[in-house]
Amino acid sequence: MRSSAFLLIMTGVLMLSSCQQPSQTQADTSNYKNEVEEAVESLRKQLLDPEKEALQNLTSEKLTYGHSAGLIENQAEFIESLISGKFNFETLDLTGQTIDISGETAIVRHNLTGNTADAGKEPGTANLKVLQVWQKQDSGWKLLARQAVKNVVQ
Repeated sequence: MRSSAFLLIMTGVLMLSSCQQPSQTQADTSNYKNEVEEAVESLRKQLLDPEKEALQNLTSEKLTYGHSAGLIENQAEFIESLISGKFNFETLDLTGQTIDISGETAIVRHNLTGNTADAGKEPGTANLKVLQVWQKQDSGWKLLARQAVKNVVQ
């Protein structure tokens, strides 16, 4: 009896372990890339003209947002920095963008250039290389992580 129960359990374990998630199709990947591209563009527009609710909808509650000078902000800090004008983009262009999809995660890289008018500072310029990580959630694609570094011209 014990060997029959053991055999039944092992058969079940083997059957479950051999089940695989269906692979992502090219159509899914293409659709995801289009959706992420739209989300990145929506975020770009929000960096220029920030709205609290829209930024909350675009970003994860677990957001970690890394600036090129080393400052790291969570979702609330990131949104407040934009709404308050602490960080203020007057123009913002994204070029050389790549989007790679892995399951429900998107890795985005691009160059960011723009003019800034940050609160308490002289007008400036931004020339950055940016990495973004987006996660597909029930309510759409959310920015989970972002890190920027200064683009050093060689």
